[in-house]
Amino acid sequence: MKLREEMPALTGATQWINDEVTKDELLGDKATLFHFWSVSCYLCKEAMPEINELRDEYEDELNVVAVHMPRSEDDLDIEVIKQMAMGHDITQPIFVDSQHTLTEAFENKYVPAYYVFDQEGKLRHFQAGGSGMNMLKKRINRVLGKEEK
Repeated sequence: MKLREEMPALTGATQWINDEVTKDELLGDKATLFHFWSVSCYLCKEAMPEINELRDEYEDELNVVAVHMPRSEDDLDIEVIKQMAMGHDITQPIFVDSQHTLTEAFENKYVPAYYVFDQEGKLRHFQAGGSGMNMLKKRINRVLGKEEK
């Protein structure tokens, strides 16, 4: 995806875990962070506490949606995905993308990967990899119109 592109529709989930959301529900009052992860991704597990901190810190200003992107056949077991979500305190909606429908709509090739959309649903930031949480937070603050402290 290119910056300023529209958020794709959230269709094609194999299953939703925790809650199901639509694109329309995400637009309007809050910005939205999508984080792509996989049960077989070590860096994803390492980054999860920081994503949960962002989710909790910006609860009133930021929607957070997890997208489980399987990297192999071993990543398709829904029970393993649910256990991993519980074990890592992923309470936000999880789009289980076993068919790579949303992954392809985002043109995503990486886990972990992070996409920040503004309140109107335009892509404002993308990054991939396990580091760079400070940069992600700065970009979220910029989209939210917050001054850096």
